[in-house]
Amino acid sequence: MDTLPVLIVKTFFAFFAIMNPFANTAIFVGLVGNFDEPQKRAVARRSVLTSFVVVAVFCVAGKLIFELFGLTLPAFRITGGILIFWVGFELLQGRFSKMQTPSAEDRDRSRDSVIRVALTPLAIPILAGPGSIATAMNFASGGSILAVVTTVAIFGVMCLITYLFFVYGRKFIEFLGAGIVKIISRLMGLILAVIGTEMVILGVQGAFEIVK
Repeated sequence: MDTLPVLIVKTFFAFFAIMNPFANTAIFVGLVGNFDEPQKRAVARRSVLTSFVVVAVFCVAGKLIFELFGLTLPAFRITGGILIFWVGFELLQGRFSKMQTPSAEDRDRSRDSVIRVALTPLAIPILAGPGSIATAMNFASGGSILAVVTTVAIFGVMCLITYLFFVYGRKFIEFLGAGIVKIISRLMGLILAVIGTEMVILGVQGAFEIVK
């Protein structure tokens, strides 16, 4: 069994690799490019808070939730993978679907627009997707209160780091210029599409293992 310091380090780097604040900041800039500053901060705040709540709930009651609704992790991976692939495909094409960014009419209802973008696709499935949930459930599955508290606390730290990247790190990306940002957005779109495809493959593999 890992000691507490080792568990903390392993959990932190696992979440950091899954959430990847560097890449997600470029995605964030692309999603909120038409919002004003207060709205951008609101999207960042709501997205990290939502993702924290979702992952914390699955850490505490993940197995119970899946059993209660008859859900399986493979099915969750397939659904999340399809959604992530679609977002990545749209970014790769240099355009944004309604799922990613609101229309002109939506922006007139700024509160609804902020909530929509913050929840989907930013909070779910980009920040609190199958990978983050699976990682959290894995580290919290030890059953002890210490394991659950440690996992939730470290994910909270990652949410804070992500928020700081969203609010301040994007200034560096904006400094790079519109052309570079477009290139980064398309590269991130390719990465997201690949991640989504991989999630679907893992989900299908897991589904076949369940059938066997």
